[in-house]
Amino acid sequence: MTEIPAGPVKDFIDATNRHDADALLAVFAADASVTDDGTTYTGSAEIEQWIREHQIAPRITLGPTAYENGDGSAVQLTASADGDFPGGPLPFAFRFTLDAQSVQALEIRIAE
Repeated sequence: MTEIPAGPVKDFIDATNRHDADALLAVFAADASVTDDGTTYTGSAEIEQWIREHQIAPRITLGPTAYENGDGSAVQLTASADGDFPGGPLPFAFRFTLDAQSVQALEIRIAE
């Protein structure tokens, strides 16, 4: 498994794998955005809805396979995602925009 340093990305993975919606929401800044499957969710209320519907309900688990720390604020994570959805596990690419303590933006797509 790929080593992920302490911080928001590791917290995102850990909270996802524990199926802990509150801890997962806490990873995001209040005005953050998530783009997943062509839809953008902005702000805590919309991100909480995304977390509950797209992370917690299907019991997603992530197995990191690659991690690239760009300039410190841009991080690319590739992970195998499994859960209660058809076709899993599937490889996904997660592009994080970070500040010192939280996720400002997250874009998710199928990895190539």
